[in-house]
Amino acid sequence: MTVTAETTSPAAITGTWAIDPTHTTIGFTIRHAMIAKVRGRFAEFEGTFVIDGANVGASTASLTIQAASFSSENADRDGHVKSAEFLDVENFPTLTFTSTSAVQQGNAFTVTGDLTIHGVTQSVPVVFELAGTSTDPWGGNRIGFEGTAEISREAFGLTWNTALETGGVLISDTVKLVLDVEAVKQ
Repeated sequence: MTVTAETTSPAAITGTWAIDPTHTTIGFTIRHAMIAKVRGRFAEFEGTFVIDGANVGASTASLTIQAASFSSENADRDGHVKSAEFLDVENFPTLTFTSTSAVQQGNAFTVTGDLTIHGVTQSVPVVFELAGTSTDPWGGNRIGFEGTAEISREAFGLTWNTALETGGVLISDTVKLVLDVEAVKQ
């Protein structure tokens, strides 16, 4: 879809939107052994956002992710990430994001918010690019965004690691969050 003034007008983006989990990916990449990227995602989450197209600064967003829904397509790794050494899903069953500010620059939106992982809350800016709006075959209004952010996993208390014989560590501190969001207007 080509993003046009019509699909990004204040009227087209204004409203309350519910994230469609069947058409949204909440994922990340992280360096492994200093040489490769490992990808993972969360399968269970819910979120809403309210966009005020005339005053984007008044917009809000919230997201709740079920930590146990983590998957990297490797059962051993998934078990380790869900364990007390990382997400500790038994004691911290959710990850949450609640916006504190929003700024628009063209088709880009920087949404800063409180991200809570493993019981630790940090302010994180997420840069979203508006993919556009559309009407689905059933008459529903949809909006799409692609977002990225980088966080320090150690800042959230996720400090497990091991040194490599060749230098460096097994798992990087920097985690790149990747969000492909499709939402339905309520």
